[in-house]
Amino acid sequence: MSTSSPTPVRASTQAALGLGALGAFGLSRYLESMLFGVRPGDIGVFAGGTAVLFAVAMLACYIPARRATRIDPMVALRDA
Repeated sequence: MSTSSPTPVRASTQAALGLGALGAFGLSRYLESMLFGVRPGDIGVFAGGTAVLFAVAMLACYIPARRATRIDPMVALRDA
């Protein structure tokens, strides 16, 4: 398996962010009265929001996984 192929978590996160961005773009016309200083279709805001959400989702997966790698599997199984 190559290292460039997306992991299931990354692939599902990207799919969810893509669908969410499309939904947000479609609903932004209805929320236009609440947007101050931002056009409804401002691509920079959508890209920035998507990047922040992606980074948070990846950290939410990475931090517990990194912590789990520090535990000896035999100790974890024995304690369970």
